[in-house]
Amino acid sequence: MINTTKTFVLLAGLLALLMICGEVIGGYQGLLIGGSLGLVMTFVSYWFSDSMVLRGYRARVVTPEQAPELYRLVDELRQRAGLPMPKVAIIPSPQPNAFATGRSWEKSVVAVTEGLLRQMPRDELAGVIAHELAHIKNRDMLTQTVAAGIASMLGVLPYLVMMGMGRDREGNGGGFGALAMAILALILASLMQFAISRQREFAADALAAQITGQARPLANALTRIEAMVRQAPMDVQPHLAALAIQNPLRASTFSKLFSTHPPTEERVKALLALETGR
Repeated sequence: MINTTKTFVLLAGLLALLMICGEVIGGYQGLLIGGSLGLVMTFVSYWFSDSMVLRGYRARVVTPEQAPELYRLVDELRQRAGLPMPKVAIIPSPQPNAFATGRSWEKSVVAVTEGLLRQMPRDELAGVIAHELAHIKNRDMLTQTVAAGIASMLGVLPYLVMMGMGRDREGNGGGFGALAMAILALILASLMQFAISRQREFAADALAAQITGQARPLANALTRIEAMVRQAPMDVQPHLAALAIQNPLRASTFSKLFSTHPPTEERVKALLALETGR
């Protein structure tokens, strides 16, 4: 409940930031153009999210005959979660990782890497798959798409200012101050978007523990995956990294404020607290 509240507060903050910038920087015309572009980007990313993400990870959808054990495990866990059967996909990567995508419960996809299937014990694999089903159950793809759409609207403001579309009430150009504010708004929007992603990871971890009935296997899997990601980063576009259970790219020196995932030690601590009842 706390994570959900935080998510909606952050979404409201993004929307408020958009409205303030539209009033101060772009004027009515700039706000309309930026908002229209953002809505189009949101619709495209939401409606075609499954095919776009699968293509970005080079994942292929498999049938029950092609991956019978994986399919049975996903089917068992989705029944516990009260979900329709999602499509199942395999990513051709030796790195252990997984993600979920799709615009609804009925159009969802759970994808795992070849490395995850080879290197994870069954209970840890079940924990990872349950985490991805939890994202589907919580409709996190919708939340992330709305956040990305609002952020994308803010993202076009610097370009509108540079093209001379930022106007004050007397019709004068927005100038350097308007451009600086637009860039600052974009940075703040990115921080809020990343914060939303981190909150949804905690929520999915907690629900995954409920689905499987145990928290420690997922905690162990997160620790194992983090160590292996450092050894073999995946070749994937940075904007798709937030979808994976662990960031598949090599860790950078940026502050954790700019991370799409919470620190693994914090996730493990939260999971083990669930197991001990603290």
